[in-house]
Amino acid sequence: EVQLVESGGGLVQVGGSLRLSCTVSGFTFGDYDVGWFRQAPGKEREKISCISRRDGTTYYVDSVKGRFTTSSDNAKKTLYLQMDSLKVEDTAVYFCAAGSLSTFARFWHLEASHWGQGTQVTVSS
Repeated sequence: EVQLVESGGGLVQVGGSLRLSCTVSGFTFGDYDVGWFRQAPGKEREKISCISRRDGTTYYVDSVKGRFTTSSDNAKKTLYLQMDSLKVEDTAVYFCAAGSLSTFARFWHLEASHWGQGTQVTVSS
């Protein structure tokens, strides 16, 4: 059974940092492309980042480029999201996901087939 479990969310002040973890089971990182999404109150879920299973290339949305870093540890079967220089608008429930990545020029999309339960990140001013 494929499972993804996030941890590491919490309350942080503007400009602070958090690192989210997503421990997976039932598959390896070679089986799926993996990434992060978030959903703020009253808004649709949006993609944040993705790691290609093919070559390890990382992809980010413009709003987090230079501030967030996605990485994975195959031995620990864990996906990470390092979030620095956090802003109030980063407040959301963050989800890790596994699925299939498609890319075209600068566009990328992770069609997720498996989701974690989410972890809350709140950035206060």
